[in-house]
Amino acid sequence: MQNWAGYGAIVTGGASGLGAATAQRLAEDGLKVTLFDRNAELAEAHATAIGGAFAQVDVGDPASVAAGLEVASAAHGVPRILINCAGIGGAAKTVSWGAPHDPELFDRTIRVNLIGSFNCASQVAARMVAADPVDADGARGVIVNTASVAAFDGQVGQLAYAASKGGIVAMTLPMARDLADKGVRVCTVAPGLFLTPLLHELPEDVQMSLGAQVPFPSRLGDPAEYAALVSHITQNPMMNGEVIRLDGAIRMAPR
Repeated sequence: MQNWAGYGAIVTGGASGLGAATAQRLAEDGLKVTLFDRNAELAEAHATAIGGAFAQVDVGDPASVAAGLEVASAAHGVPRILINCAGIGGAAKTVSWGAPHDPELFDRTIRVNLIGSFNCASQVAARMVAADPVDADGARGVIVNTASVAAFDGQVGQLAYAASKGGIVAMTLPMARDLADKGVRVCTVAPGLFLTPLLHELPEDVQMSLGAQVPFPSRLGDPAEYAALVSHITQNPMMNGEVIRLDGAIRMAPR
């Protein structure tokens, strides 16, 4: 197993939800974590709590990502682990009440979720491949992207979201192949229904109803369970080029 303790890691969307849980887990694994997030107040507080650093970053803006990388590298050296958790939702049908899907909503969703993951992965990978390997296999780093079961089971109103997450799924294998001879592994996790801040806002009975749709365990996922899988991916050298559903065997219905 690969031990990344003492090396730098970046978690995008690290202020809350899956990103916050992952940042905490990586810190517990001994990594020096930098959070990329637009919410400075939340991110600074969480970075302080886990002994990490923070950079206010808009992942959809390549220049903002580059500036954040400078902060992360100055704080913790070359990042060896990147976990892309930053993302947005938003619901709209292809045609609703006779009106076409808002193109600005579609563009923004693709820019944050898909292009944002690409921006961070490509820029961090460039730094990883320029660094010295850390073991006899020639390992230089690990990138984990976050898709969604919506990439496979997109529901009514999830056109933009499913397209953005489907792009992340499709990007996984070619990115892993691109970076294989450079010692950088790439995987993607596709979570199902997890208790993120968005679902926290729903009434408890609605949360229970959503959780009951999961075959087993019949509940919403805990972000710590996502973080545990990410931790394993970073440490297991044979995990590469794979998209892993983490969903309790759910297959989403059309609505």
